[in-house]
Amino acid sequence: MTDLFAAMHAELIEWRRDLHRYPELGFQEERTSALVAERLSSFGIEVHRGLARTGVVGTLRAGRSDRAIALRADMDALPIQERTNLPYRSTREGVMHACGHDGHTTMLLGAARYLAATRNFDGVVHFIFQPAEENEGGGRVMIAEGLFERFPVERVYGLHNFPGLPEGAFAMRVGPLFAAFDKFEIIVRGRGAHAALPHLGLDPLPVAAQIVGALQTLVSRRVDPIESAVVSVTQIHGGDTWNVIPEEVTIRGCTRSFVPEVQDLLETSMATMSRRICEAHEAEAEFTYTRGYPPTVNTAAEVEIAAAVAERLVGAAKVDRDVRPTMGSEDFAFMLQHKPGCYVLLGAGPGPMCHHPRYDFNDAILPVGARYWAALAETELASQQDATQAAAS
Repeated sequence: MTDLFAAMHAELIEWRRDLHRYPELGFQEERTSALVAERLSSFGIEVHRGLARTGVVGTLRAGRSDRAIALRADMDALPIQERTNLPYRSTREGVMHACGHDGHTTMLLGAARYLAATRNFDGVVHFIFQPAEENEGGGRVMIAEGLFERFPVERVYGLHNFPGLPEGAFAMRVGPLFAAFDKFEIIVRGRGAHAALPHLGLDPLPVAAQIVGALQTLVSRRVDPIESAVVSVTQIHGGDTWNVIPEEVTIRGCTRSFVPEVQDLLETSMATMSRRICEAHEAEAEFTYTRGYPPTVNTAAEVEIAAAVAERLVGAAKVDRDVRPTMGSEDFAFMLQHKPGCYVLLGAGPGPMCHHPRYDFNDAILPVGARYWAALAETELASQQDATQAAAS
């Protein structure tokens, strides 16, 4: 296996950099999905298109078993202006692969090519190429449109590159790996006036400022210190000029948490706090809280399988089975709500973090990720003879 993926490395780099040149936002991955479908078909893999508009599922069968697993990669880019001078930098203004989904797609294509050529497994592998992971919840849409009814599986697996983790190392954990992500908006309505005559109006700006300050106490004074939560105000909009007190101010931001009880506490507390601060100043508050991505929760048996596969490939010293969770979020969480599975981090080494305008996927880890996917499928769907030999060894 090692020699085959090493020989494929140059081609994987070419595929990845082509995807990088032509990034596409969520639900707009027309070129990307067409390219994925074409490559899968050329490998002799059955191709299904149209789930969540631009999603692609490749189905590969070998042997006699009807046992099935799913391997998932994301395809979408971000609305970020690339600030690199790479020869293969984005050709599309304001859009770039700043999270490595070009690399994720390439690694899964590499594994699909290998598995289609060797078919050293007994069962069914569904290769899920998902659109719109960034904010739009493409995974949720694929599930709502019948992903697991059309492609029944026992388990589902995902992977993300991770700058800062040593190159080629793996990290995972049982339980929550990524946090839930929710959005909020608070509109503070007052009464506009000339800035020279503030007593004739009802200024929403100092009211909004009090709300922003008060929100900072939620995590420190309302959430159990044993639990984790984040409340981040990321936008404040109000007013259009220097000498007019505006009618209203809009506050927006997001929250992160790991358990439903904390999610509920944050939502209800923020609503009450906003309303009461506004009432104290005779202003009005309009509060909206939108549930986004749930926590990404790995299941124990699948973490053990993924860790064992990774250890065989890179050695136990380069596999962290109990990595600290992160407050980032990932819509693979929706798939884990429906099927047991494991989401792993693949070390990308030093460099800018994901979502940075100077980020670039580390091409050195392309064979590592592809090799992991292939070995995972062969392990999960080992033939009875292979399983017996593995147990004996």
